Amino acid sequence: MGVSNVAAVLGVFDISLDKLSDGELWLAQFFRGLSDGATYASVALALVLIYKATGFINFAQGSLALLGVYLAYVLSVERGLPVALAVLCAMVASAVVAAFVERVFIRPFPPDHVLPLVIVTLGLLLIIDSAVGIVWGFRTRSLPSMFPSGAPIEWGIAQLTWRTIGNLGTVFAVVGLLSLLLLRTKVGLAFRAVSSNLESARLVGIRVGPTLGFGWALAAAIGTLGGSLVVPDLLLEPSIMLRVLIFSLAAAALGGLDSMVGAVLGGLAVGLARNLLVTFLDLSELALATAVAVILVVLLVRPTGLFGSTRVERV
Repeated sequence: MGVSNVAAVLGVFDISLDKLSDGELWLAQFFRGLSDGATYASVALALVLIYKATGFINFAQGSLALLGVYLAYVLSVERGLPVALAVLCAMVASAVVAAFVERVFIRPFPPDHVLPLVIVTLGLLLIIDSAVGIVWGFRTRSLPSMFPSGAPIEWGIAQLTWRTIGNLGTVFAVVGLLSLLLLRTKVGLAFRAVSSNLESARLVGIRVGPTLGFGWALAAAIGTLGGSLVVPDLLLEPSIMLRVLIFSLAAAALGGLDSMVGAVLGGLAVGLARNLLVTFLDLSELALATAVAVILVVLLVRPTGLFGSTRVERV
């Protein structure tokens, strides 16, 4: 392919050779992608927890996280609490709300009836998002970051900020704590048993309903934490977590819907891909469409994702 043909191809995607050869720009978007990817990974972790236990995707996950983030905003900005403490309180509050939602709206349906449960979670998404807009309005707000400003590592325009380091460290810490919880505690063992085989868990005396409620509460708390990580980079408004949910769904599908490690790696991959595509291909208007395309391609090529386990069913 000649130089003129290469230039024509680059022109179709509005790519400049100056951008492609700018090492500082590549590094800057790499750092930004890591920060965004960490937030997608945290929400993807929440999706994976519910999917492991129930076999369906909780579309209300982002809305429960949105409610928690607004509570964190009220406690930190309006009530003056330290941001980290406000986020912790919001995580507890959103966990309580999620446990209530699971008990009232989810538990009455048989766990193997997936379609009604999906419809219920879609309805909850619309209700919670609308309620948040009615209570707090639709104007944008700003939530401070839990991490200090500044960048300990700089190279021209590329900066590895404390926020990026904090986001990554938080996600890996959450994965470690979740692993300890699931592997070393009785409630974690019960949750793993329910995730493995719901009927067998019920037969050996495990209380399936409260265990699933615990999973919903834990997922909501993690989702609130993820939302609190992403909002300082954006502006808080009622639709913000819907966009995050789509990218997180892509991350969970890519890594595997039942793999926590896959959720983290998928989140980082989606964050990096999103920033690089927006920067070098000028696809900011198609970012969400690209995430949906990732979900479709993964489901068609490898439905279990890169790290997901294949379900074996006895016939």
